[in-house]
Amino acid sequence: MTRHHSPAPTRRALLKGSTLAAAMLAAPWLRAQEAASAPASATAAAVERIPKLTLAGPYASVSTGFIRIVEAGLLADVADSVEFLTWKDPDQLRAFALEGKADFIAMPSNVAANLYNRGVALRLLCISVWRILYIVSSDPDIKTLDDLKGKEVLMPFRGDMPDIVFATLCEKLGISIGQGADAVTLRYTATPLDAMQLLLTRRARHALLAEPAASVGMRKSRSLPVSAIAPALLRSVDMQQEWARAFGSQPRIPQAGITVMGPHMDNAPLVARFMQAYEEAQNWCNAQPDECGKLVAARVDMLTPEGVADSMRAAPGEVVSAAKARAELEFFFEKLAARQPKLIGGKLPGDAFYWNSEA
Repeated sequence: MTRHHSPAPTRRALLKGSTLAAAMLAAPWLRAQEAASAPASATAAAVERIPKLTLAGPYASVSTGFIRIVEAGLLADVADSVEFLTWKDPDQLRAFALEGKADFIAMPSNVAANLYNRGVALRLLCISVWRILYIVSSDPDIKTLDDLKGKEVLMPFRGDMPDIVFATLCEKLGISIGQGADAVTLRYTATPLDAMQLLLTRRARHALLAEPAASVGMRKSRSLPVSAIAPALLRSVDMQQEWARAFGSQPRIPQAGITVMGPHMDNAPLVARFMQAYEEAQNWCNAQPDECGKLVAARVDMLTPEGVADSMRAAPGEVVSAAKARAELEFFFEKLAARQPKLIGGKLPGDAFYWNSEA
């Protein structure tokens, strides 16, 4: 892989892309797939044992597999210790990426492209989060974006990926953003939690939220004591279905995945063994949503096992290698860059960005 020597990314450059991970908060997804064909012991035999592996990610859907790997010891055959660290903001993500503090990092797909285009030594291994964006509403008549005309929608994080996705879809579907009976009015909030609080206290009716925040908020609206004042909240508009309607594609968006960093990028046996463990972890999470909910909630105070399990059932994911997802990724990146080029670092990433399991 060619190493670039562009200036290191600034916090401002990373902020817009990485706040999606905060919006996801902390939970699961991932559709079960077939386990890798080679047994773990056979794969591990080709891997030179290392003292420690560090996995890093946000408390978000994309990190659930990491938590399972650590808790179940799925990589104990190739590393003496495996730890999971969290990055909570752009500064921490930058430190992990630039200072060699992690070997595998979970992050939004556009942030991976941004870092790569700014000279960070990384490779995108896979996309595993595809279906997490929803309009949560207290109005049962809201089914599509067209139904939001003349209404106000709460939008966490101005100019971040969900905001750009929303604007792109509205433009494609002929829906104006602004004021008036035929337009959707956006009201920006600092965080998804702020948006959820406005919904639960009846000061707003519609918000664009990512899983697991959507599922956690919906469950809160039906549980005492919150349910005494809160309206019943519904997952009203599936943004992935709207993406398919607008562009004639599959109902999914390649939103987040896993990267391998620096010295391990060209360690093919280790990467293959890691991917085997990661897919195994996702299979387990999909097959055991209640148990995985307990696993994740034990690490995140603001989440409940029930809310995490609801999120997993509502938003199953799919582990797809970066090479196989490339066409969808580039289509997505082009749509983001058309409105905010900095979200991907100004250009499409090159060939070496995409891990190919068959190479």
